[in-house]
Amino acid sequence: MTCAAYGKVGRVTDAPTLPDLVHPANSPDSPWWRDAVIYQIYPRSWSDSDGDGIGDLPGITARLPYLRDLGVDAVWLSPFYVSPMNDAGYDVADYRDIDPRFGTLHDAEVLIDTAHALGLKVLVDLVPNHTSSEHEWFRAALAAEPGSPERARYIFRDGAGPHGDLPPNNWRSVFGGRGWSRVPDPDGTPGQWYLHIFDTTQPDVNWENEEVRAEYDDILRFWLDRGVDGFRVDVAHGLVKDQTFPDTTGSMHTAENAPGHRMPMWDQDGVHDIYRRWRRILDEYTVPGDPDSERILCAEAWVQPEEALARYVRPDEMHQAFNFEFLDTRWDPAGYRHVITESYRSNDAVGAPTTWVLSNHDVLRHATRLAVVQEGYRPNGIGADDPQPDPELGLRRARAATTMMLALPGGAYVYQGEELGLPEHTTMPDEWRQDPIFHRTKGTDEFALGRDGCRVPMAWAKDEPSLGFGPSAKTWLPQPEAYAALAVDQQDGVPGSTLSLYRDLLAYRRKHRFGHGALAWHELDGPETLAFTNTSGDGTRTVLCLTNFGDEPVSLPDGDVIISSGPLDDGRVPTDITVWLRLPTGHDR
Repeated sequence: MTCAAYGKVGRVTDAPTLPDLVHPANSPDSPWWRDAVIYQIYPRSWSDSDGDGIGDLPGITARLPYLRDLGVDAVWLSPFYVSPMNDAGYDVADYRDIDPRFGTLHDAEVLIDTAHALGLKVLVDLVPNHTSSEHEWFRAALAAEPGSPERARYIFRDGAGPHGDLPPNNWRSVFGGRGWSRVPDPDGTPGQWYLHIFDTTQPDVNWENEEVRAEYDDILRFWLDRGVDGFRVDVAHGLVKDQTFPDTTGSMHTAENAPGHRMPMWDQDGVHDIYRRWRRILDEYTVPGDPDSERILCAEAWVQPEEALARYVRPDEMHQAFNFEFLDTRWDPAGYRHVITESYRSNDAVGAPTTWVLSNHDVLRHATRLAVVQEGYRPNGIGADDPQPDPELGLRRARAATTMMLALPGGAYVYQGEELGLPEHTTMPDEWRQDPIFHRTKGTDEFALGRDGCRVPMAWAKDEPSLGFGPSAKTWLPQPEAYAALAVDQQDGVPGSTLSLYRDLLAYRRKHRFGHGALAWHELDGPETLAFTNTSGDGTRTVLCLTNFGDEPVSLPDGDVIISSGPLDDGRVPTDITVWLRLPTGHDR
């Protein structure tokens, strides 16, 4: 899901005056989640075992050895629950069962057990802001009278105007259009309105209601009892609403991200009580003295500034929160320097790791996004009639950005297919599009294309049907021609391929515990470069990470090149390339 896959991030022009040490090293016995690299699987698009064109749980299970070999620590599964799929599974009708499209509850248990046997932990998506309109609770609410306990589980309000025929306020849907829909009363006459910050088929639940809180407590325990290692929490900043329900000013797409401007449906103080309650539940499952047994919560919280996001990862709340400001940063060293510095400052103040991310199922893949000439908001999709980004430039920068990201201490998330350099599908015909954003806006605003372009099925084998996605040629979304040359079988074992680059980065990062390392700015950091050192968590080495954003190659100091995101120029770093250089002892500054 997303509340704000549409951030506006300005260019940072001046680097602040900073102390050299930006982030101290973690303790070597820190729990697994503080430096974990977690791989996001979008179940519909990962692997199809039965040929119906839709990915499924048996398909995921069969491909898990690939992720072990890639070198990640855990997987996060986007929703696989029973759903009418009006929003690709983020409209949940039953949180305790698997949608038949994906398999069975037994298939989920086999997947979890198989992942654990391979040394992989498993996170699942939790969608607590809303249910599907087909959830038994909402069906009961529609059949009940205004003021009933059934309606109290959701946000129903009388309409405005003399006949109640106007919405209760002017709140808009993130997906376009108004955020309220009117329903008939049980006798058939026009009745109350219900809130849906997303699609009309996704009614928001009422988190002021203790019955709602108890229900989600039980859902957490249901999956924890089946062995999941944590939850990615959808729309984590949206559960609690300002109970005065005031009218708003500004765009739903941007005001939630504006520092100092808090919309009445986003980032309300009451969300933190919910997450403290959930943290106590997860802590019940930790084996005393075994940090590897800790279960975690990761927040999808589109909030700024960094101090506001850090409130979600205080010691008694969540463990991680996606660093979306990093994802939103344009290709600019000052911008990255600012977000890295401020993120560590805010998260270190509450004792939390910073969790880096560059792509996910809600945003343009960074192999495309980093080639976009961006004047205003980050585009939410690119169509065949739009200017087409340079794929070579995008991949070059994506490789450099990932090499930089994986040198940063903390945790990281990798979105399926980015290890192949998969671009956004930017020429998808409109008749294939399924995102409710596209259908609700009817192509009439800047966010109309939606997110289908980043959700295209994986490319496993160049010469197989559906590029190896499944045994048939069927795919629920079309794969672009460019995917064939990027398929796994075209990159596996090929030196210099993007897949080989990811494997090398992850192996070195894990071996030397870079996620627990200490970060300091290096003397080569400047107007056209980003340069920092990571002194590894095992204390054995200091590595310089340098990214060249300028037009001219940059010379390196003495040291051994470990990894480069692209070819060097006679030992110098060309533009849009990142290098890891092991420095001689005592020469890390």
